[in-house]
Amino acid sequence: MSVAGQQVQPILVMFPLGLFAMAVMFDMADLLGGPSILGALAYWNIIAGLLGGVLAALAGAVDMMFVRNPSARRLGVLRSLINMGVLVIFAVILMLRVHTPGRVAGGGVFAVEVLALALASFGAWFAGELANGRAPAFARAAIGNRNY
Repeated sequence: MSVAGQQVQPILVMFPLGLFAMAVMFDMADLLGGPSILGALAYWNIIAGLLGGVLAALAGAVDMMFVRNPSARRLGVLRSLINMGVLVIFAVILMLRVHTPGRVAGGGVFAVEVLALALASFGAWFAGELANGRAPAFARAAIGNRNY
């Protein structure tokens, strides 16, 4: 899917990545003794990141509909599963924070946020490698020889 010759999905992916990273930074500052509003800002960044992530996932799904090469399709599905996993983890974090006072994260939720951000960073790196035509070795092994 492209607009004026530019692919839409890679641009849309950057918004949730930035918003999730800011949420982690706000929560870290809040846990280190910053103002209590930082937890609420992190909460709203997660909401905005999830909305942007859904838009990016939809654009990625449209792109996947037009992929004809089976191995490229498998790699695209793997990339999509990684990104959907990140969205699910952040959605669970959001649901856990709804009932907390001030929408702040505790230490355990923060640790899961950091792991989810690491997974999101890995997914962005993986997508960049695929876009440049360099599928990592683990991905080539995962799609394997499927001549059956």
